Amino acid sequence: MCLLDSVIDWDADFIRCVATSHHSADNPLRAHGRLAAVCGVEYAAQAMAAHGAASQQGTQRPRMGYLASVRKLVLDVDRLDDIDGSLTIEAHRISGEGANVLYAFEVSGSGKRLLCGRAAVILDVAPPPGA
Repeated sequence: MCLLDSVIDWDADFIRCVATSHHSADNPLRAHGRLAAVCGVEYAAQAMAAHGAASQQGTQRPRMGYLASVRKLVLDVDRLDDIDGSLTIEAHRISGEGANVLYAFEVSGSGKRLLCGRAAVILDVAPPPGA
């Protein structure tokens, strides 16, 4: 599942992406006829993954990562599917050493912040047996 349309800017510590999939009736995160604002965390997680992949250009395969925790989550709206226009997703790498990375993220649309928070990502975790 890819929710992002494009990466519009990035550097070693930052990425900005755009998405319009929040309007899609077949968005896989929709439930009960709506796309809850908390689903914006998945948009942010995908932006973080894109940042990790872009930061490793020219190296071996991208490192596998898992979203370990979300903290300080603030939901400024109840839902995302009624936001006009596109969503802008930004993730800022706050810190990271080895297999642990901390990001701050924000999802905005219609000229306002929709949600924000922090996320911890663990890299290079062995996949579960049978995966």
